[in-house]
Amino acid sequence: MSKVLYSVEDHIATVTINRPDVLNCTDYETLQQLMSITAEIELNPDVRVVIFTGAGDKAFSAGADLKERKSLTEQEVRRNVKAIREVFNRIAELPQPTIAAVNGYAFGGGFELILACDFAISVEEAKLGLTETSWAIIPGAGGTQRLPRLIGESKAKELIFTARKLSAQEAYDWGILSRVVSKDELMQSCKEFAGEMLKNGPIALRQAKYAITYGMNADLQTGLAIEAKAYELTIPTEDRLEALQAFSEKRNPIFKGK
Repeated sequence: MSKVLYSVEDHIATVTINRPDVLNCTDYETLQQLMSITAEIELNPDVRVVIFTGAGDKAFSAGADLKERKSLTEQEVRRNVKAIREVFNRIAELPQPTIAAVNGYAFGGGFELILACDFAISVEEAKLGLTETSWAIIPGAGGTQRLPRLIGESKAKELIFTARKLSAQEAYDWGILSRVVSKDELMQSCKEFAGEMLKNGPIALRQAKYAITYGMNADLQTGLAIEAKAYELTIPTEDRLEALQAFSEKRNPIFKGK
């Protein structure tokens, strides 16, 4: 049975870590499958929004598979950490908007997967935390870099240094989650949010994400230059002309991603 499930429907890709019996912890094989699927999504023009979630109703992902980790050599541990870092970087760099559908516990690497996504919608029962320091290690898949960029240096240090676990409501209050919903509403809420984005030009979405992502880590003038280049790529598209034509005809545009 595949450790990661992947499907595409109505331009929305859903990627599910499929190890509910171990709280969707990620072993090396899971990371390899995630990397392969992410690489496929990146090049699939039919995919316009991506949802990441976990199987079952207990966990989004509780992080690294510690049973596997205990049996690994130091070299294999370095291999696994390199793999999770690379796949989360790949997810963060996907051109499509990404949503984490947080269906339960999200600890360690599970929390870092959330941070690699553009948005996170969570069930009320979820618990989240970067718990690595309690295991005498540090977040190694982007947590020490993405969390302070999201919520500020001091708050990020507090969470990482204490290994504190937050409730979904606390994570929302801290600015980590986009919204908190009931368990029954989670996937529908994610798909409705995706649907709001799907109404818009897919090339424009990709270029807007590119401009924001890379401009945020540059000075203002460099960021403005990145924005200008991203804008240029939308000008010769069929979708831009379709938007103007639809406006003149008083109808909704039909975008094709061209």
